[in-house]
Amino acid sequence: MTTRTAADEAQVAYLNARLLDPASNLDEVGGLLTGGETIVDYGRHVRPGSVPEGAGVVDCEGQCLAPGLVDIRVQLREPGEEHKGTLASGGRAATAGGITSMVCLPNTNPVIDDMSVVEFVARRARLLGLTKVYPYAAVTKGLEGKELAEIGMLAEAGAVAFTDGVKAVSSARVMRQALQYARTFGALIVEHAEEPTLAAGGAMNAGEVSTRLGLVGIPREAEVIIVERDLHLVRLTGGRLHFAHLSTAAAIDAVRQAKRSGLAVTCDTAPPYFAMNENAVGDYRTFAKLSPPLRAEEDRLAVIEGLVDGTIDAIASDHAPEDEDAKRLPFAQAACGGIGLETLLAVSLELYHNGFLPLLDVLRLITCKPADLMKLPAGRLAKGARADLTLFDPDRAWQVREHELYSKSKNTPFDYRPVQGRVVMTVVDGRRVFALNS
Repeated sequence: MTTRTAADEAQVAYLNARLLDPASNLDEVGGLLTGGETIVDYGRHVRPGSVPEGAGVVDCEGQCLAPGLVDIRVQLREPGEEHKGTLASGGRAATAGGITSMVCLPNTNPVIDDMSVVEFVARRARLLGLTKVYPYAAVTKGLEGKELAEIGMLAEAGAVAFTDGVKAVSSARVMRQALQYARTFGALIVEHAEEPTLAAGGAMNAGEVSTRLGLVGIPREAEVIIVERDLHLVRLTGGRLHFAHLSTAAAIDAVRQAKRSGLAVTCDTAPPYFAMNENAVGDYRTFAKLSPPLRAEEDRLAVIEGLVDGTIDAIASDHAPEDEDAKRLPFAQAACGGIGLETLLAVSLELYHNGFLPLLDVLRLITCKPADLMKLPAGRLAKGARADLTLFDPDRAWQVREHELYSKSKNTPFDYRPVQGRVVMTVVDGRRVFALNS
């Protein structure tokens, strides 16, 4: 890839690209012109002879130029746990993964249940100038599941949706109130579907593997019980609900049936749940300890089926950085979670390389569809839209190695996995914020 550009040039032309825009089903060879922070033009007609005088030029050499990825489930750990990750380290990891917009969970210290914390996160991200960060706010004060947070005021302050993060709202009464109250403001509730008393003390998926390893299992029913309960509450209240990182066949089927009946319900999953199963735990491999846990093979296949038939609306990284002290423990005591910003694209592309979905359909799940769910101005190629772009080679092979990742914490469940698809460049508001090997 050859370039003739500087970060502060007013116009930059990206030429000889395979333009991909899932929102409009665009897949053609052409070019794209940015002016300042926005997209000026794109299409077949943008070619070397049409570049304005003085514009910078990036020769994309036939690689894919698409909207920047949109990740709607990220833990950034700032404020409060900066030893695990920060807005800066998360931003660098995200740009290396082609992600230009991400939504961060509220389980920080202090919790994002107050307008000042919402404003802090947004202001700090803007100053860093990396991936754009949009905060979730808590459903309940302190994530304690007892008293509703000020949903209306938090939405006005910039919260894009409401969730108790890695906890389910365990009280049906409180969840009913949340759905009713959020409906007043057109707000979305996002649920981590795991019944806490069934999951308590569990370390991995309940089944033959957990029995063989002598570990307490978390039954799949813990997920579907909360899903089915909340679907009844959506019928009762008319609220909007989104289930995060679904991992079981029964829960996905419950959402499938709810959608057919017309309920305002959506869901996402994360790459580990369609790319791995419980056998990845191996001999107590703590990098494979996630929440929800990796499931049985039949559940993994059901997740893929849900992606193929459209039941699952989006793929999110579920990025959850943990430091070495939290992972270098006996499996039962180790923290749950894996990083995923830099592997979101490559692992998602396995759905394309393995013949489950066309390339545009895979990209749709990590660009315009999650953007639409959170009503973000992102995930599309359009004249006048923000110039948030990712340039990638869908066929470039590489091996995930934790020590080569930009994330401050290195707990990737995909360590040593061979993958295919590499981000070459990431552009945010017309500025190049990542270039491979630069």
